[in-house]
Amino acid sequence: MSDVLDVFGRHRRLLFSVAYQMLGSVADAEDAVQDAWLRWSAAERSDVADPRAYLVQVITRLALDRLDSARARRESYVGPWLPEPLLTGRQTVAAGPAPAEPTDVAELGEQLSLALLVVLETLSPAERAVFVLREVFGLPTAEVAAALGRTEAAVRQTAHRARDHVQARRPRFDTDRRAQQEVTERFVAACAGGDLDALLACLAPGAVLVSDGGGKARAALRPIVGADKVARFAVGVAAQGLALPDVRIEVAEVNGSPGVAVWVGGEPFLALSLVIAGGAVEQVLMVRNPDKLSGLRPLESRG
Repeated sequence: MSDVLDVFGRHRRLLFSVAYQMLGSVADAEDAVQDAWLRWSAAERSDVADPRAYLVQVITRLALDRLDSARARRESYVGPWLPEPLLTGRQTVAAGPAPAEPTDVAELGEQLSLALLVVLETLSPAERAVFVLREVFGLPTAEVAAALGRTEAAVRQTAHRARDHVQARRPRFDTDRRAQQEVTERFVAACAGGDLDALLACLAPGAVLVSDGGGKARAALRPIVGADKVARFAVGVAAQGLALPDVRIEVAEVNGSPGVAVWVGGEPFLALSLVIAGGAVEQVLMVRNPDKLSGLRPLESRG
């Protein structure tokens, strides 16, 4: 049994990353990984020549099985739907006691920011699977074809279609990490200080804020467009959070991109992901729904 556990453990983070990037949900990805473990532990492993390829095939098909039901749930969702945020790094402590460090996070990088996950939602399930496996993880076409039960020619066609679709819709962003950090810190300080002028100086004129409360937390039911409206909404949310006891705010790496994480009483309260281009914030993606913040908790406390 120890060998079975060791092999699965070596690939667990990869499996979680594939499932998460296909589903946009931390909880669903963790469930898929658990199902993959059950299948692996019951499999006739002597017939498996390449455990990594086998497990990627299993997790891909499990994720595809979940996509239809996940999309059906989103049809009745209250307000805008955003993917569940995942804390991938910490940068600057703003206030309060330190929450426990997450122990199982995917190493995503900027190409799988929340903003790009939103774009991936517009792909078909097959296109999303091919994009994640080929473009994110760089798996060979033959391996992707085996995982999806398709021909290599079909995978190449799907990959081309998915790349074109994503390229046309993916947000542009600054690649200078120091510049991103500086703008993010100014954004947080302006929100926390209720300084509208300073916040407006951080925002692009056509900035857009999308807030996901799922009917369970204060959020706008439609995207907010324009720097002035975005600034006023963001300051209002900040004032609400800062009025609560035992609040902690961090400039953080959310899905590999600049962002903000907030805890109240040790529990996740809010996550922000910022898209910064030309030295200004173009998009603010705000997740308030408490059911979608398990990616800000330690693994042992999720659920």
